[in-house]
Amino acid sequence: MAMTLRLADDENEALRRRAELEHRSMQEVARQAIREYVENHSRAELLDQVLDEELPRYAEALERLGQ
Repeated sequence: MAMTLRLADDENEALRRRAELEHRSMQEVARQAIREYVENHSRAELLDQVLDEELPRYAEALERLGQ
């Protein structure tokens, strides 16, 4: 699916410089950045969910360790 991405002039220039430095297209660099963003945030959400579910089980032990 195609989409239009509107960037501020400074964002566009930074993307252009990065793509030029890596000898890749601006589209390739932007797509990789999006994939990394989604992957990193998905991991963080999963970790938050696990911690929310598991930390209460160990709250007493963690509190004693902190003393």
